[in-house]
Amino acid sequence: MEKLEQYFKLDFSDKQLLKTALTHSSYANENHCESNERLEFMGDAVLDVMMGKYLFEKYPKFNEGNLTKTRAKNVCESALVEYAKACELNKYLLLGKGEEKSGGRNRVALQADAFEALIGAVYMDKGITECYKIFDKIVVPIVETDGEDNFVDYKSYLQELVQSDKRTLEYRIVDEIGPSHSKTFVTRVYMDQILMGEGKGRTKKEAEQNAAEMALKKLAIRSMKF
Repeated sequence: MEKLEQYFKLDFSDKQLLKTALTHSSYANENHCESNERLEFMGDAVLDVMMGKYLFEKYPKFNEGNLTKTRAKNVCESALVEYAKACELNKYLLLGKGEEKSGGRNRVALQADAFEALIGAVYMDKGITECYKIFDKIVVPIVETDGEDNFVDYKSYLQELVQSDKRTLEYRIVDEIGPSHSKTFVTRVYMDQILMGEGKGRTKKEAEQNAAEMALKKLAIRSMKF
């Protein structure tokens, strides 16, 4: 963890915040400590603000819709995973024994969540100015490369598609499989109460993305590059 601090030139006043940011719920359950889920929530909000400001300044001619769509693409799970990989965040994760054995260290959802939690921890410890040490070092270089076109945000594309046709979408969690520290969520997406797709994932976000992807395939939207 000290190496991670040095990499970003951070100096946590509360070292426990950094440890918590890297603590998966499986480890927390085994060791009776706090997981990174609350910090993930905070980091998600802070990253939205930083990305929004960055895009607002970078694209002065973008309207609200374009800014919203671009932000969604660059903070979706596949983008977060790329940010986490860029700083090898998975090396520092604290996982439960079962999660470790099952390959949890390389699961995309865990890495994405941990990146948001890291942002959240820095924000809670030092404020948003320090968060830019991570944002400028990791996020901006990736966003500014052609690789950003590979970020897939099926939910946003499906939402845009149905809104243009004045339809409504609803995502429903229909099942939760497995123990609390290692759940698989099953989500269905409905368009005007019609079932359009079902997806599974280790997080609710992942399940919703997979459901949206299935819905798009059902609608035969295959010529677009997501």
